[in-house]
Amino acid sequence: MHGALGDIVVLDLSRALAGPHAAQMLGDLGARVIKVEQPGVGDESRGWGPPFVGPDHDISTYFLAANRNKLSITVDMKSAEGRTLIERLVRQSDVLIENFRTGVLDRLGLGFERLHELNPRLVVLSITGFGHDGPEGGRPGYDQIAQGEAGLMSLTGPSRDEPYRVGASIADLLGGIHGAYGVVAALYERERTGIGKVVRTSLLAAVTGVHSYHGTAWTVGGQVPGAGGNHHASIAPYGAFHCADGMIQIAVANDAQWRKVAVLLGIDPAVPKYATNRERFAHRPELIADIERALAGHDRAHWLAALAGIGVPAGAIRSIDEVYAWEQTRSQGLLVEVDHPVLGTIELPGPPLRFDGEPPMRHGAPPALGQHNDEVLAWLEEREG
Repeated sequence: MHGALGDIVVLDLSRALAGPHAAQMLGDLGARVIKVEQPGVGDESRGWGPPFVGPDHDISTYFLAANRNKLSITVDMKSAEGRTLIERLVRQSDVLIENFRTGVLDRLGLGFERLHELNPRLVVLSITGFGHDGPEGGRPGYDQIAQGEAGLMSLTGPSRDEPYRVGASIADLLGGIHGAYGVVAALYERERTGIGKVVRTSLLAAVTGVHSYHGTAWTVGGQVPGAGGNHHASIAPYGAFHCADGMIQIAVANDAQWRKVAVLLGIDPAVPKYATNRERFAHRPELIADIERALAGHDRAHWLAALAGIGVPAGAIRSIDEVYAWEQTRSQGLLVEVDHPVLGTIELPGPPLRFDGEPPMRHGAPPALGQHNDEVLAWLEEREG
């Protein structure tokens, strides 16, 4: 593969979503990603659905989402033969990704010290639920548990009394994103030092790391933020509003934009209770009611066109099928075609990065279980030779 990481080999021992997502991101950058799976079973996400697709309805679309651009091999890591194979692969790899519970690699004889004995240049990405140490360091964690424990659910939903999970598995996905970011930094540092290191992150860290202004509201401002439904925690008007045939979103980030919106909607922009963001936020329920009274006179298409005409950010609320049918989505390379060994040509959500001057990358389909056993063994023997 071409790409910024075209000379990098990633050994992916992870499963489910956070680790596989990190490995997939590195594969999107051109790395050769070798996914190690348990014989006969594979990554547990191969069994997660619905929906399932294929002639036998046994291919998980969940698995397809996190495993493009990978080679699958099956290895029994509990056997002596399997551990020997993993050690051989470690010697030829640049990166190893794992999201086992704390201590599992040690019990397999593949602790971090042993990995660096085998390959001092190896960068190891280790993702856990709640961290590798501390009073709850060994605790298992899944996405929704982490969303709750890390405070995200308290910020999401219609009110403080009704916390919601984020619809996507955001803790897992952010864990993968932060992990890939750390791997790239460690690879860059390795160019200077010649030595790899262990990069650690967790679902707890990933979610806490994106608290942003919600975090400083408490750590500096002494206020505990809570769920505000579909409206911004600090800016008004900024959120979802009803009009004649449904809802649109309007984002007014400054007073100049507010004056344009107010005039469009027939609201006096200079009335003291609405003159500044501080005042608008203090009177937000009344402001929302005034805006929605005005919006009720026309449909979504009318208001989106009118708001575009005055240069104020606004948008529809699209369903997933509408997003992938939208020409803007397709124009950004956010859908890619791959040739799957069973499903044939399919479309997958594509990578979020593009690089100027590079041709579009040809992506590999998520692999069948053990699809590349012979290919990887042949490659390994060639590298060792």
